[in-house]
Amino acid sequence: MILPTGGGKSLCYQVPPLVRRGLSIVVSPLKALMNDQVAGLEMIGYPVAAIHGDISDDQRLQARHRVERGEVKLLFVTPERLALAGFSSWLGRQEPTSFAIDEAHCISQWGHDFRPDYRRLGELRARFPQATFHAFTATATPRVRQDIVRELGLRDPEILIGDFDRPNLTYRLFPRTNTGQQVAGVLRRHPDAAAIVYCFRRRDTESLAEDLRGRGWPARAYHAGLPAMERVRIETEFREDRLRIVVATVAFGMGIDRSDVRCVIHAFLPESIEHYMQETGRAGRDGLPAECVLLYGEGDFSLRRNVLERSAVELGLDEGLLAAKTRLMGRMRDFCTAQICRHRGLVRYLGQPYEKENCGACDYCLDPQKPARDGDAIARTILSAVELLGGSFGANHVVDVLRGSRSERIRERGHDDLAVHGKLKRLDKETVLDALRQLLAQRLLTRTDDTYPVIRLTPEGHIALEESEKISLLEPRRPAWAERAEPRSRAGDATGDEAPESADLFEILRGLRRDIASRLGVPAYVVFEDTALRQMAQMRPRDEADLLAVRGVGKVKLERFGKSFLEAIRAYDAR
Repeated sequence: MILPTGGGKSLCYQVPPLVRRGLSIVVSPLKALMNDQVAGLEMIGYPVAAIHGDISDDQRLQARHRVERGEVKLLFVTPERLALAGFSSWLGRQEPTSFAIDEAHCISQWGHDFRPDYRRLGELRARFPQATFHAFTATATPRVRQDIVRELGLRDPEILIGDFDRPNLTYRLFPRTNTGQQVAGVLRRHPDAAAIVYCFRRRDTESLAEDLRGRGWPARAYHAGLPAMERVRIETEFREDRLRIVVATVAFGMGIDRSDVRCVIHAFLPESIEHYMQETGRAGRDGLPAECVLLYGEGDFSLRRNVLERSAVELGLDEGLLAAKTRLMGRMRDFCTAQICRHRGLVRYLGQPYEKENCGACDYCLDPQKPARDGDAIARTILSAVELLGGSFGANHVVDVLRGSRSERIRERGHDDLAVHGKLKRLDKETVLDALRQLLAQRLLTRTDDTYPVIRLTPEGHIALEESEKISLLEPRRPAWAERAEPRSRAGDATGDEAPESADLFEILRGLRRDIASRLGVPAYVVFEDTALRQMAQMRPRDEADLLAVRGVGKVKLERFGKSFLEAIRAYDAR
């Protein structure tokens, strides 16, 4: 089953064990997510347990005894735990009836997050021939799907594919100019909301978090180099809604199921389109509108590729796998500069059609670019410069020549004597770079995949220079980073239709939820999701019957939390 993040995959392996006999196993690599899911299921009385390396021996023994007594219907385990001979032997005696493989794309070496331990899951088929097997993922291209079926030994499987589109997410992609200013501008649109900002390097998380704090945003840096206790503290505070903004490497959030993240910002090019969809999928999991902003730079691809090549040497990756990962990064780079609806590009990448002409929720559709003045002349000047430079220099050097720079590097090579030197000095650097990116997207230019990539003319670019057919360019986007307006979305605005008093009550209820979650040591969403709190603030339930009508309020949560929330609503109305 392939469903987007937040699409309901977990329900598909949580519900069946309740209506059939036997023990069901869920295999997941994300220990933090396991813990969150177990906490949420226990909150509603579901018979569940988890066994992994981060729990104590006593907790592990207690979980085993509960399974042996038949008190557990759903058991979460890691693939590493399954590989242990002693655990595998014990599990065989429990005669599990089904296995659900979560994050199943990790099985495929052609996927974006291949993990060798997942490759061994195919051995489960031989050890448990009578059990049913089910694979779940949010992102899998047709090739990855085939690999999952083959490696798990699935027998004539039903392949179920949901709608990959996330209509409540607004995607915006822009060149990176001033990271701190740009990120702060996005955060201003979400002043009281949870936000995750992703960086590539550890030092970038620390410097950007410091920059944001200097601008008045209470941001915390998170990366693998921090002491373990500090990482746990940051994760806990974020889960319990006591921390709103985290600036992190992509390791953060992998196991965090917070549903009310309203903003995900990438301050660096993601590793692949699949990674981008996984990471932006942490926004708006409650179905309410959320914004995803990507800031990319000219050198991002080269830096990522260099790190990948060093890792390939250290890990002994074969050349085929290295080439596959490089291609995935190239597709991500091309997506950034493509003149296409972002929703359409993502959905089509995963092999589904997208028929809408305007998604109403991306930078391309919300802010259509106008034809550039003198676009043909600008394009021909850039193509001529690349030709005169012999296809031996990078984008920044080409732009510097066109803008008339007299740097030592340019003078040493005599590039200040070229006919194109200074021809575009009336334009700022970002405008010329944007035009060059458009020519790359139009396949009139190409960028090599060397350690230091250079810009060259394609055969189509040579033809375009020789022929008189007009070359079209668009004006670059100039986003207003300080804009306070909420992001638009086809799913509607999260708060725009609320009366002020409903918004005030929502914040009070959110504070109450935060206190309860902190006291219980569980993520805030486990108590109630934002959707439930907003409905309470609008409906103003007066008694338990009214509260039970709120979506997300069941009998168990009504018994545990109903009185506190009803009292908070009555106190607000009595003011």
